[in-house]
Amino acid sequence: MKHPDRRTGYVAWQIGQIMASRIERTLRPFHLTLAQNSALIQAAFDPGVTSATAARRASITPQSMGTAVNGLVERGLLERRTAPGDRRTHRLHATEAGLRLAAEAGAAVDATHAEALEVLTPTEQEQAHSLLLKLLASLNPAAMDVDNAP
Repeated sequence: MKHPDRRTGYVAWQIGQIMASRIERTLRPFHLTLAQNSALIQAAFDPGVTSATAARRASITPQSMGTAVNGLVERGLLERRTAPGDRRTHRLHATEAGLRLAAEAGAAVDATHAEALEVLTPTEQEQAHSLLLKLLASLNPAAMDVDNAP
């Protein structure tokens, strides 16, 4: 029998916690939280995404995403726009400053990821990534919507 701390889900949770902490440290100089970074990236890669969709994709509550979006709007990094015929649904669009910050923060996060994964060979990294995406697709299909974004 496996020790309970070695169950796949628990190990994945531990890795997620460690990576979240590392990425939070990486984002601090950019004055971004994990949720804000997610909102900014989603608006940059999928202009017009709704806050609700962004929250589902990131596996966070709509309230947390709303707080993140409010902070980005206040900083002039995101804009909320209404869609024609639907004045209640706000669509998120990154501003020029938001796009620049998303690119800068993204490069820093990429470096953090590369550093964390350097213990694995490139083939192992691809295998781990593929298996994790398969689990994510099963557990949170909405997170996979980003693959279908324009």
